[in-house]
Amino acid sequence: MTEFFNTHKQAIVYALIVIGVVLILRLITKKLHQFLEKRYRRKFPSEEPTTIHLTQKILNALWIVLGIMALAFIFIDKAQYKVASNNFLLVLYLGIVAVLTLVTASIVQTWFKRSINKKISDNEDTTSLKFIRYIAIFAVYFIGGLLILIAFESMRSFAATALGGAGVVAVIAGVASQEALSNLVGGIFIITFKPFKIGDIIKLDSTMVGTVTDITLRHTIIRNYENKMIVIPNSVINKEKLINYDLGERMCCQWIEIGISYDSDIDKAKHILREECENHPNLIDNRSELDKYNNVKKVIIRVIALDDSAVTLRAWAWASNFADAFAMKCDLYESVKKRFDKEGVSIPFPHRTMVFKENQLNELKQQVSHS
Repeated sequence: MTEFFNTHKQAIVYALIVIGVVLILRLITKKLHQFLEKRYRRKFPSEEPTTIHLTQKILNALWIVLGIMALAFIFIDKAQYKVASNNFLLVLYLGIVAVLTLVTASIVQTWFKRSINKKISDNEDTTSLKFIRYIAIFAVYFIGGLLILIAFESMRSFAATALGGAGVVAVIAGVASQEALSNLVGGIFIITFKPFKIGDIIKLDSTMVGTVTDITLRHTIIRNYENKMIVIPNSVINKEKLINYDLGERMCCQWIEIGISYDSDIDKAKHILREECENHPNLIDNRSELDKYNNVKKVIIRVIALDDSAVTLRAWAWASNFADAFAMKCDLYESVKKRFDKEGVSIPFPHRTMVFKENQLNELKQQVSHS
């Protein structure tokens, strides 16, 4: 045993030093993790420090891998030291870049999150910040990926070109499809010109109506009134004509259109429609002082069409926002129908008149008699 120790004394001491360094690094990592976790939970008690946990796991794995690689120096020839040393430094570099990228992305995410929460508490628009957050986090991971590529000689020229001033745009344009680029540019246009922002109610067509919940690099998400999320590519939403119910004045004029039969009393129907509108709690008075002075009605009702089987009436009823206007419309269709039924105003429905030729009529009679 003594002879074995004396023969391999240098290797044994080296191995013990490597193991000791790995254990010390893991201990330092553990203490640092506990300190950062305690501090994070004190500031944000309702959040889980996932980034801190992940960083600890990466560092612990890195120390073990580097320790194993360092121990491998005992068993390799001196001629292979250079290759082994390069591999050791490569793994160390990749580990450090991965940790720095992860920590930087976490810091950027946290800063944007706090800024967004502050704007929300101050009732300010957060659309631009949320969009820029995606760009910033993408940039951090993109640069981290390029720094990793630099470590490999075969990819070094590509990464160096991408890190150049105009190289970033060139790389993105080269690897991204035309559709992806159009979505990115569409998102930038939305943020720049602000046809809508997060929290606005927009309508593209009858099936796509809802509240904007997020604008990402690729798409815009709206929540419809069935609580379903509709994901619309930015390039599509930029091409479409849309209605923004929250752009400018939020008051909304809702049309209430009902057809009555030709033998019904138009004045009576208009009186019922106006009365039901004015009794609804969502109705607001949009008249100017001059209108009030001139006794203009709160709800304007006019005959807008003489159709084939109906006289169509339209009421212009104002509500404070789109949601109230929609609820008011639904309620009024029900209440007006009940009032019309009660007071003898009929709502026509389609009739179909069938004309038979004489021989067809005789054949029909014979079929009926035989049956």
